[in-house]
Amino acid sequence: MFKTRPASPAQQKGLYYEKLALEFLRRHGLRLQQKNYHCRLGEIDLILLDAQVLVFAEVRFRARNDFGTGFETVGRYKQQKLIRCAQFYLLEKKLYEKCDLRFDILSISRNQEEAEIHWIKNAFSVEPSMTTW
Repeated sequence: MFKTRPASPAQQKGLYYEKLALEFLRRHGLRLQQKNYHCRLGEIDLILLDAQVLVFAEVRFRARNDFGTGFETVGRYKQQKLIRCAQFYLLEKKLYEKCDLRFDILSISRNQEEAEIHWIKNAFSVEPSMTTW
């Protein structure tokens, strides 16, 4: 049968910080819908519900902010990828035009021995030109 390879150290670190972000969001009342949603267009770290709003969350960890924060690493190209992946998810789940949505970024950095989480709600929005296929 198929064997799965163990996660690389970088993947293990990513999973750890995604779990940390999920715990943080749950404490703030969000409910998990799906983790690590994959489609042919990309991947979304966390998909959650915040009341009636569907939240697509990108988790970014930076050990040091010398070259920018986690938030600053989500450029225009990455935003477009996340939007297209979210559109695919909405079509697949038959939720298109049935719910409000937003894109959040959780930027995690190390402060001494503790992780520091910065949550940017509605970090970017869908441009009108992105809503057509």
